[in-house]
Parts: sequence; structure tokens; C-alpha cells
Amino acid sequence: MKYSEKRERMKQSAEPWLYLLPFMVFFIVFIFYPAVNVLILSFKQNYSHLRGTFDGLGFENYRMILEDGKFRQALLNTFLYVIFVVPVSTALSTLAAQLLNRRIHGIAIFQTAFFMPMVTSVTAVGLVWRFMYNQKYGVFNFVLSKLGLSPVGWVDDSAWSLVSLVIFGIWNILPFTIILLMAGLQNIDEKYYIAARIDGARPLKIFTRITIPLLSPTIFLVLIVNTISCFKVFSELYPLFNGKPGPYYNLYTVVYYIRYAMVEKRKYGYAAAASMIFFLFVSIFTFLQLRLKSRMRIRGMN
Repeated sequence: MKYSEKRERMKQSAEPWLYLLPFMVFFIVFIFYPAVNVLILSFKQNYSHLRGTFDGLGFENYRMILEDGKFRQALLNTFLYVIFVVPVSTALSTLAAQLLNRRIHGIAIFQTAFFMPMVTSVTAVGLVWRFMYNQKYGVFNFVLSKLGLSPVGWVDDSAWSLVSLVIFGIWNILPFTIILLMAGLQNIDEKYYIAARIDGARPLKIFTRITIPLLSPTIFLVLIVNTISCFKVFSELYPLFNGKPGPYYNLYTVVYYIRYAMVEKRKYGYAAAASMIFFLFVSIFTFLQLRLKSRMRIRGMN
């Protein structure tokens, strides 16, 4: 092989890596290195950020946070938030996407209204929702009074604080979910609907037998993305309760606990250990969803 040909082949082999180089540098500096650093930090006992010293390596940080009642409360609250918000928001978004996907006059106005939360600050919207939850002047209690029911302390009563957070979380996550599902609906071939209508299928049967099965890959994507997003609940919590985790500090979430351990307690090892446990739980949930998706795909093929 001539030298020029060998040089040209080496150049062609190196060209893809040159295109990947900016991404690889970004990944190593801003993702891989911080993740490894947090993992190592989680094993450092009595770590001092100012002095850069620690007493030794071990599982003490993990033992301490697992024995901490605040962290156990944070895990429970986060799980409850995910369990309620993800399925309800997905179901509502599927129905809304189906309605918004129709070609009727004036539908653009409703599409714009549904997507408005995506271009609005979560903090600003949260403050509006806090006013709506107000026990004396809020919209929610006004509606309850018209129905002859007693007012509820949505953000002042610990019994209702999780409910108010879940309602706000469902509303906040709807626009992004609707966009994904509408994209999935628009990729479904119209010929399936035409054939079903010719056979005399009713709209409900078309929705359950054609739309849902063909939309299932997008639904699973939505479930995975929303699960990860809901596990990270923090920005929704902060404005509703004036920066506190609930009216009586009863609504710690995992991300809020990490902030509490790092910012308020200056326990960086605790925060790192909580982050790793949080990463483990999110990974397990995502893995289970992917396994469920693959099993349903295999059953569909059979």
C-alpha cells in the first residue's frame, strides 16, 4: 500500500472522531467527571469542603442518611408524587392530544392555550398557583364554597400539601407531554382510520384498538421522560410553600433533601450519598419501564 493511500485511510478513520471531539470534551468535563466526583465524595467521611480533608472512606454517609427521618420522608413523598403525577398526566395528555390533533376551525387557539405553561417561568406560575390556593381568596376554595363545601388549606394544612403539589405538578407537565403525544399521533398513518370507519368501527373502539396501540411507543417514551422529571421535583415545590418543604416541613423531596444537606447543613458527603441513592432509584424505575416496553412489544409481535 502506498504512503498516500495509507495516509488517506488514516484521515478517513480519524474524521468521525474529530466530529465527536467537542461532544466528548463536553461529556467528560461536565457530566462524567462530576458524576465520578460525586460518587467518590459519597464515601468520604466527615468531608470538609473548605479544607478539602476527610477522615476516611466508607459507607457512613449512606448509613446516616438512611437513618435520617427527613430522607425517608423525602423518598416517600417523591414516590407518591411520581405515582400520582405520571399516570394521571399521561392519561389527560393522551385525551388532550387526541382532541387537539383534530382539524377543526379555531383549534390553533386551544393549542396555544395548552402550550402557554411551557414558555412561562415555573416560579412565576407557582406564585400564581399559590394565590389560587389561598384559603380565603383562592379560586379553588371559591369553587368549593359554591358547591357548599368548607374551604381547604391547600398550602397551609399539612394534610393537603401533597395534594396541592400533585395538582400543580400534573398541570405543569401537561404541555410537554401533549407535544410529544401529538407528534406520535401525527405519525400514525391515516389509512388505519379510513379502514376502521369503512368497517363501521365506533370512535371509542378506534381510539382503543388503533390509536392507543400505535401510540404506545410514544406513551412509553413519555412515561420514562416524565418519571425522571417528576423524581427531580423541586422547582414546583419551592414557590408554593415560600421556599419551605411544606407548611410544617412535612413535604421534603429527594432533591430538596439534597439541597438541605448541602446548603443548610454543609454536609457534602450526605448530599452526595443521597444523590447516588436517588440515581439508583431513578435507574431502577427507568429499567423496569424499558423491560415492560420490550415485553409488551414481544407480546404484540406474537
